[in-house]
Amino acid sequence: MTPDEIEAAMLAAFNRCDVASCPLTDAQKQILLQVVEQIQGNSTSGTSNIANPLDELTPEELEAFLQFVKNEEQRNRTWKVQLLNDWLLENDSGTVQFIRQRYGLQWLNRVESCHFEKYYYFEDALKLKVGDRIEVSNALWEWVQEDGPCQREWFPCMVIQIEEISDDSSTNCVVRFFNGAEYEIQGIYEWNRYNWRWPQK
Repeated sequence: MTPDEIEAAMLAAFNRCDVASCPLTDAQKQILLQVVEQIQGNSTSGTSNIANPLDELTPEELEAFLQFVKNEEQRNRTWKVQLLNDWLLENDSGTVQFIRQRYGLQWLNRVESCHFEKYYYFEDALKLKVGDRIEVSNALWEWVQEDGPCQREWFPCMVIQIEEISDDSSTNCVVRFFNGAEYEIQGIYEWNRYNWRWPQK
């Protein structure tokens, strides 16, 4: 979509909110327009790959932020949505209030799941959900060696099912590739963590 088409779609959505007797405030409309603008800027310029926004945090801020994300994930809530809701409703975000005050919406929009991979001690805190986009390695179905004929390759796909296996405390995951093929990954966290990653931009 072109920027004009996106803006027209957003204005139509604002009008629908008004018709449904759920009007948005001017501040809420501005935040949503900024989010769309930022998302489009990231997808066209590839700037989200240049720097990891988490590196901009102080060590204390990083620890507080990672703990907040971990807590939200454990409650099966999306951490970014929680922060945006706090901002829209002007609620205090507690230990991560500094993000709104110091870094703002532009910083928050730059944070993607792949940025957490740098913090290896934290990567398991982000649990997969149905609908997540990930990349899986061909090492799941091929014998891949460092200097062999088959090299490690990454394929984009979408998570369509997650199943907790209580017998052996493992988690299985079914993904669908963009060609329609599906693949079950057993032990997605336990023994196959090395074979999947968040999308790299």
